[in-house]
Amino acid sequence: MRPALEIADIFRRHGPAWRAAHAGHVSLGQLKVMSAIETCRTAALGGHIEGCEDCGHRRIAYNSCRNRHCPKCQGAAAREWLEAREADLLPVGYFHVVFTLPAEIADIAAQNKAVTYDLLFRAASQTMLTIAADPHHLGARIGITAVLHTWGSALTHHPHIHMIVPGGGLSLDGQRWVSSRPAFLLPVRVLGALFRRLFLTRLLELHTAGKLQFFVKQAKLADATAFRQRVALVRKKTWVVYAKPPFAGPAAVLTYLSRYTHRVAISNRRLIAMDETGVTFRFKDYRRDGAERYGTMTLATGEFIRRFLLHVLPRGFHRIRHYGLLASGGRRDNLDRARELLAAPPPPAEPNATVEPPDYRPPCPCCGGHMIVIETFMRFTQPRAPPGPPQSAGRTPS
Repeated sequence: MRPALEIADIFRRHGPAWRAAHAGHVSLGQLKVMSAIETCRTAALGGHIEGCEDCGHRRIAYNSCRNRHCPKCQGAAAREWLEAREADLLPVGYFHVVFTLPAEIADIAAQNKAVTYDLLFRAASQTMLTIAADPHHLGARIGITAVLHTWGSALTHHPHIHMIVPGGGLSLDGQRWVSSRPAFLLPVRVLGALFRRLFLTRLLELHTAGKLQFFVKQAKLADATAFRQRVALVRKKTWVVYAKPPFAGPAAVLTYLSRYTHRVAISNRRLIAMDETGVTFRFKDYRRDGAERYGTMTLATGEFIRRFLLHVLPRGFHRIRHYGLLASGGRRDNLDRARELLAAPPPPAEPNATVEPPDYRPPCPCCGGHMIVIETFMRFTQPRAPPGPPQSAGRTPS
């Protein structure tokens, strides 16, 4: 069922005026995202007509934009991704670990997304792999699935990495499986200290190499002295790494991943209203507990659009990455070895390429029958009307 209000509705109504008011200050990538969301599942992208095999009911289905920032296009993408990942699950507990950048560094990242987000991935993953391999901790090679989120619940810029990590790994010689403690993976204080050191060291290297840019209020950070002062300030802070309790089995991991891997900054379900005061939506205040954690917020429409577009990723940037045992190069061999040591059954066989993929087309709203495509139509065209009843022989229209 279509939500009462969608991001597309906000962009269609207020997007043209917002783009005109901010001409020259909006990136090409952001403009493309706005255009994709505005035209998603409209005649502008073409579509097809579906017909029920049982009762003959017809309905029009417009094509999706398939943009990774579109709230309406992530369901199918998440299903496809999860089906591919199901074979990677091991019969062990899984942990959820979160690495977050301090606000002073998040401000720098907002103007240098590609290099700082990549650095966030590299520093967080190296931290986990290094501490896990230390014999004083786990002493094992672990696997990591990492997902980048750049937003807080109020659409503010809040870059952080979510990691899903099996509770254990292969011993350094590859001869046995090393299990973590049931409710403990790695010490978060040790992780936070190493993460801070790795990230800030490489951030300084990026600045020295001239790979960081600064504008407006942050323009002074282009100066080496000012930048080092900023780094010295955050070096004194504790960088918090958060580890949640392990999941209750592999099925819970898949359920969790389906919510996180293809999430966008705000879903259509969280939108409440759009009027002359702005856009009202639901949000979660993580600083509070209980019922007080949940509330509503109204932003001026222009500010809502600006915050949404803050989270458009650089072109070609991969927001889901795999490390250690799950890195693409040796993933299959590593997982096979892990299953052998865990005495676990092999994963389900991959489906035959000749088998028709699952049909996610909604059933017929009239009888629940199976809908099939009976006609397609091109972009910016409308489907043909169904033929009228045949004229009786010998009759002429009046």
